[in-house]
This record gives sequence, structure tokens and C-alpha cells, in this order.
Amino acid sequence: MEIRYALRLPRDVVTVPLVRTICRDAMGRLGVTPDCQGDVALALTEACANVVQHADGDENEYEVEIEFTRGTCHIRVVDQGRGIDLRDSSRTETILDQDSGRGIVLMRLMADRIAFESRPEDGTIVHLQKRLELEENALLSAL
Repeated sequence: MEIRYALRLPRDVVTVPLVRTICRDAMGRLGVTPDCQGDVALALTEACANVVQHADGDENEYEVEIEFTRGTCHIRVVDQGRGIDLRDSSRTETILDQDSGRGIVLMRLMADRIAFESRPEDGTIVHLQKRLELEENALLSAL
């Protein structure tokens, strides 16, 4: 069983809470625990916020693909910007007095797996994966 949906959105700050709300609503209806929903939503929020803040280029849109398969959530956030510096993508700690750099660290803390594909001058794909914790009698377990 697989549930998958995709969104194509303008690269605008107002889309970030929209993506988070849609994802949380889907997880709630599928029976994902509130704590797990929070982890996924925070990682997704940071990935989308990074696109809105850092991606540039001619394309003013980004894509979010979310898939629920066998108790795991897979997320891809795709932009058409100049690509991420892969040295930044391996960041595991942040300097608290700096305004940037927290997003990748938060994604690493909230997701079980995180990976970046960078295509210079053609964008970045952020992959997030999280094993879902389910409520008793969750719809996702029954499907």
C-alpha cells in the first residue's frame, strides 16, 4: 500500500505553513502519533523554508512530494535553484548566535534519514525519511 501526493507551489514564505498543515492533516487522518507528526512537520517546514529563503534562479516554484509506504514517510523537496553547497548539507551542529544553519541540523534531528542531491545551476532535492509511530487502530495499519 502506498499513499502519495505532490504539491507544486510558488517559492513564497506563505506556502510553508500550508505544506506543513496539509502534511499534518494527512498524518493525523492516517493515525500517526502527535509526536511523530511534529517531528515530520518540523523537518518538512525546515526543508521548505530553506527553499524559500535560499533557492534562486529563474524558476519561482518548488515541489513537495510526500509518500506513506509501509509505515514510513518519504519526503522530497525539489527546487530549481543553483544547488546547495554539499559542505553545508553535512552540518550536524549549529552556532547558536548565528541566524542561519539551524534548518539542516533540525532536519537531521527530526528525520531518520536525510540526503541531498545537488545539481549545480539546476537545483537541489532534499530527501527526508521517517519511520512513523502509529496510534492503536491507525488507518495506515489497516490499509
